[in-house]
Amino acid sequence: MSQQVWAAQALESFDAVVQATPGFRSRDGQRRMAEQVARTFSSATLGKVDEEGGEAAPTRSIAVIQAGTGVGKSLAYCAPAIALALSRGTRVLISTATVALQEQLVNKDLPALAALMPQPFKFALAKGRGRYVCKLKLDRLAGTGEAEASDEDDLFAEEEAAARAKRPRQETEARIQFYGAMAQTLAKGAWDGDRDSLETPPEPEVWSPVAAEGASCTGKHCPAFSQCTYYDKRKELVGAQVIVANHDLLLSSLGARVLPELDNCLLVLDEAHHLPATALDQFACSMDLSRLAWIDRLSSRGLRIGALLEVEEIADIPRHAAQLRQTLQDLARIVMDVYGPALKSQKDTWGPARVRVPRGELPEPLTAPLGLLAASADGFLEALRAISKALRAEMRDKPEEAKRLSTLYAQIGMLAPRLEELHATAQLLLQEAPQGADRSFVPAAKWFTLEVDGDFIVVKAHASPILPGTTLRNHLWNAVRGAVLTSATLNSCGNFDFFLREAGLHGDEAATTLEVPSPFNYAAQGTLIAAETRADPKNAAQFTAEMVDALLHDIARVEYGALVLFTSREQMRQAVDALPTAMRSVVLVQNALPRTQLLKRHRERVENGEPSVIFGMQSFGEGLDLPGRLCESVFITKLPFAPPDDPVGEARAEWLRAVGRDPFSELVVPATAIRLAQWVGRAIRTEDDQAHVYCYDKRLMRTSYGQRLLKGLPPFALEQRAPL
Repeated sequence: MSQQVWAAQALESFDAVVQATPGFRSRDGQRRMAEQVARTFSSATLGKVDEEGGEAAPTRSIAVIQAGTGVGKSLAYCAPAIALALSRGTRVLISTATVALQEQLVNKDLPALAALMPQPFKFALAKGRGRYVCKLKLDRLAGTGEAEASDEDDLFAEEEAAARAKRPRQETEARIQFYGAMAQTLAKGAWDGDRDSLETPPEPEVWSPVAAEGASCTGKHCPAFSQCTYYDKRKELVGAQVIVANHDLLLSSLGARVLPELDNCLLVLDEAHHLPATALDQFACSMDLSRLAWIDRLSSRGLRIGALLEVEEIADIPRHAAQLRQTLQDLARIVMDVYGPALKSQKDTWGPARVRVPRGELPEPLTAPLGLLAASADGFLEALRAISKALRAEMRDKPEEAKRLSTLYAQIGMLAPRLEELHATAQLLLQEAPQGADRSFVPAAKWFTLEVDGDFIVVKAHASPILPGTTLRNHLWNAVRGAVLTSATLNSCGNFDFFLREAGLHGDEAATTLEVPSPFNYAAQGTLIAAETRADPKNAAQFTAEMVDALLHDIARVEYGALVLFTSREQMRQAVDALPTAMRSVVLVQNALPRTQLLKRHRERVENGEPSVIFGMQSFGEGLDLPGRLCESVFITKLPFAPPDDPVGEARAEWLRAVGRDPFSELVVPATAIRLAQWVGRAIRTEDDQAHVYCYDKRLMRTSYGQRLLKGLPPFALEQRAPL
C-alpha cells in the first residue's frame, strides 16, 4: 500500500471519529494537525532495512507540532496514528511527561476512541519497574518490618540502616503491620501490586524497600514469577497496539527491549517541551564519597556467593574493594582541601552547599585518583558480571533451588547499581578536551556538594552533559524512524529554533514544524494586566514587599477561583505572612495539603460560591486544568527565570560565553518564554472562559527581552497599570 493511501485512510478514520462523537465540533486546527500526523507516519520506513542488499536507506520522518490550548491534540494524533499502525502492522508508543496526562489517555481518551474506531485495538500503560511491588521483598518485610534480619543478608545501604536504628519502636511496629496488611491484600487479589492503585500511595521511604528493581530481579527464575505484577503488566504490553509510557521510562529503557523498538513503531511525544530536561536528568550521574560501608558489604557478598559457585574472577574482588574505599576517601579529602572553604561558607543556604568546577577542568590532584577509581570499579564490575552469569546458569540447572538463588542474586543486585553509578560518574568527571581540540568541544558540568545528614558529613561528586540536544541526537533520534512531538508550548519568542536545538532536531532534514493556533478568541476572552512596581525586580527585598502589597490588593477582589504563581519559596512565604486574618481562610498554599486534596477543596469552595485562591510554584504553573470559575484570574508575581545557581545551566552559560555567544539571549530568554507561556496558559481553558492575567514584573513591558517574551503569549487584550 502506498504512503498516500495510508495517509488518506488514516485521515478518514480521524474524520469518522469526529463525526461519531456526540456534541463534538469540528476544528480546522485539529484536522490540520491530524493531516500532518498522517503524512509523517505514512512516510517513515519501519523495520529492518538491508542497505548492503540494495535496499534504499530508511526514510526518517519527524513532525514538531505546537497545538494551542483547545485544539484537541490527543485525538488529532491518536486517531490517525492508531489507524496507520493497524494498517502497517505496527504499534503506537505515546510518551508523556506527567502522570495526569497518562491517566487521561488510558482512562478517558483511548477507551472513548476504541469505542468509535471501526478496527478494534488494545492499549496498555507502561510504567517503570519501581512502580510495582516485589513479592519476595514484601514477604520478607511483612514478617519483620525490615528487609533482612542479619547483617549478612541486609539489603539496605548504611544511611538507611542508620535511619532504621533511630526509628521509634512503635514506628517499626506500624511498618510491620503496614507491610503485613499489604501482603494480605495482595494475596487476596484485592490489590494488583501497583503503587499507584493503592488508596493512599505510601511515601517513598516506605515504598522503596518493597519496590521491584531490575538489578535484583531474576525474572522467570524467581519463585514468585507466576504472581509477579510487573511481569503480568509486561504481558499486557505485548498484546497492545497502543502503549502509553513517559519520557523517563522511554529514555531509561533505550536498548532494553522494555518498550517497542523505535525503528519499528510510531512514536508520539506529548508534552514534548519536557523532553530536553528529562534527557539531562537521565544522563547525569553522581557518587557519594563519604558513606562507603556498602563497598565492604558488596565485596563480602561477592566473595561468599562467588566461592559457592566456584567463580574464578572473584580473586581480585578484595583488592578492587580496598582500592575503591581508599580512593574514595582520598577524593573526599582532596575535594575538601581544594573546595572546603567555599563549601563551608554556604552553611546557611537552602539545600546542600555546592561548588562547580569552572570550564569542567578538574584540578590536577583529582585526575589520578579518579582514573584509579574508574579502573577499580571496572574490574569489580567484571567480577560481579561473572557471578551473575554463574547464578543465572545455576538457576536454570537447579530450579528447585530458585528461592535461595534468587535471594543470593538480590544481595548482589541491590548494591551493584551503586558501583555502576560510581563508574559512570568517574568516567564523566574525567572527560576533558583532547589535545588540540577547538572551541567547539563541549565540556560536561562538574560539581561537588557538601551536606550534613544526621551524623554523616556527606561529600558527593556530580557530573552531567550540558547540551540535551546532543544527548538526544546520540541516544534517541538515531534509533527513531517516525515521530510526532507536540505540546502547547514548543514555540519560543515566535519561532521553533530554541526547542529544535534543545531537542536535538535543529538542522535535521527529517524534521518539519507546524504551528496550530488555539481556537480561543483570546482578545475577547482574556486581559493581560501589566501591573508595574516602582522597585526593580532585581532588588528582591524591595520588589517583593511592593509586589505583595499589590497582590493582596488584587486578590481581595477575587470572587471565585484564582491561582497565584511564585518564583521562590521565600517569595511565597512573605506573601503568606502578609495575609490579613480575614483572607487566610481563602488561600490554599501548595504543600500545606496533598495536591489532590488541595484541588478538591478549591473546587468545593468555588462550587459553593465562595472565593478560593491557590498559592503555588512552578509545578502548579503547568498541567493544572481549572476551567471556568475555578480560575478566573492568574497572578504572576515575577517573570519565571530559572534559578541562577543551577550548575548545569551555569556550565552551559560559561561555555556559550567562551565560544562568543550570549547565553541570556540564546538560552535564558527562550526557556523563560516557554515557562511563562505555560503559566499564562492556566487562564483560558475552554471557549467560554473569561479570565484576567496579572504580571507584576515591569521587565515584561520595559525591556527588549520582555517584548520577545510577549511574542510567545496569547494575544490577550493588554492593560498597563501604574504602581499603586
